[in-house]
This record gives sequence, C-alpha cells and structure tokens, in this order.
Amino acid sequence: MKSQSIANRTNNFTTRHDAFGEDIDRDVVVRATEYPLGFSSKRHWHGRVQLVYSSSGVVRVTTERGTWVVPPQRGVWIPPRVEHEIESSSPLSMRSLYIRSDYNPGLPTDCSVVNVTTLLRELILRAAQAPQLYDLTGPDARIMGLILDEIRLMSTVPLKLPEPTDVNLKEITGAIKSNPADHRTLEAWGRMVGASSRTLARLFLSDTGMTFRQWQQQVRLLEGLARLADGHTVSETALSVGYETTSAFIAMFRRSLGVTPGQYFAA
Repeated sequence: MKSQSIANRTNNFTTRHDAFGEDIDRDVVVRATEYPLGFSSKRHWHGRVQLVYSSSGVVRVTTERGTWVVPPQRGVWIPPRVEHEIESSSPLSMRSLYIRSDYNPGLPTDCSVVNVTTLLRELILRAAQAPQLYDLTGPDARIMGLILDEIRLMSTVPLKLPEPTDVNLKEITGAIKSNPADHRTLEAWGRMVGASSRTLARLFLSDTGMTFRQWQQQVRLLEGLARLADGHTVSETALSVGYETTSAFIAMFRRSLGVTPGQYFAA
C-alpha cells in the first residue's frame, strides 16, 4: 500500500473546537474510533489534554510548528488548545484519552511522540470499554488512575519534523516532503529560490533548529517509518526515500532510533 506524503496541509482547513469529554465530570475520558484508508480530520483543538494511541495504522499529527509521525504501539501527546490535524494513509484503529487540562506529568508543552508501554497499552484498551461516566469507586476508576500513573513514566521519541516559517524554506521543505528522494544540494535549492546556500544554511538552523542535512534526514526517517508500517519492505522503503542501499537506510535508522527497523517494529 502506497504511503501518503507527509506534506503539511493544515492551512486547507478551518479550525474548530472539538469539545468531546469537556462536559463529563471525570479525570479521563476515552474515545475509540475506527477510520478508513486516507482519513484526514479537519484542523481542530481540544480543551482537554489528548493522548492519541494507534493500535494499528500510522498516525500523522500536524500543527503549525511541525509534523509528528506515530507508528503503531506509540502515542502522541497533544496539550490542550493546540490546533492540529490528524491523518492516516492506512486504515486506522485509534484510541484517544482526553485528560483534564490541568494534568501535568512533566511532558513537553508541545506535541510529542511517546512510547506506550505494554501495561499502558492494555490499560488503554480496557479503558475504552468503560462507560464515560464510570463509577468513581469501582474498578474502571482504578484503571484510569493507573493510566495517569503510567503516563508520568512515558518517554518521548524523536519523531518530530519542525516546520519552518521562512517563505523560501517553506518552498524547499514542501518540495522535499513531497519527494524525500530528491537529491538536490542546498546550492541547487538556492538557485531555485534565489538565495545563497550560506543564507539558506543559516535559516535552516535558526528556523528549525536543524541543519539542512539533519532536516532532510528526518523527512526520510519519518516517511520511511510510515512506509514500513504500511507493509513495505526495508529495501523498497530505502529506495523510495532516497537511499541507494538498504544498509545505508538501516544505518541511518539505527543512528536515529537506536535500533534497526526490524527491531523497532518487533518491540
């Protein structure tokens, strides 16, 4: 199955307020949703903290500040009132936890991809079966309390792609996101937008916190993750995102995430 590009399309949508769970007097409210191939939400925000967990399918969460790619068995932490869009290039089985807005487990104040432990995964799946107005003295309330305890132990994963604000960089990064295998140098991109490579290099670092090569590698990592999760082989994925050999792609993957693609998805 062919994976979508990770290009940011949030500007095509009108922001709306999704108030799910805000009128329910519970610390945690869970929503289970099944989405079809090619799902794309409208740009929206929540008054509560949201933890998005995908039991199957790759989730892309996009805000004005960047894109986060969430493979299966990981989650994305979305603070309250952060405008975002959710997309998936494959059928998606999603469980969303909506947590009171004053809950602060020490996670970043921006969106973050997080590791979901085996225990937390099972708790989320069990919580999705509970009524929204669960008994505060019963087992469902104790499960919700355990979920909050486990969230405090979550670790973040470096799966963010920063979005630049500079007009010239936006033109370049948009083209790269549409075709991660594009091998043009910064000098060639500079000729396209009418800027020197030195100026662009400085802008990349100041605007995204990454060098041009680091940003380009992150695009390839995230698109590679999505393609692998969609069922592509490592060899197919490596070629599609711009690596001449499978070993070079695996080496980049290991440097970024500490394990090989096979180990990452097995875990």
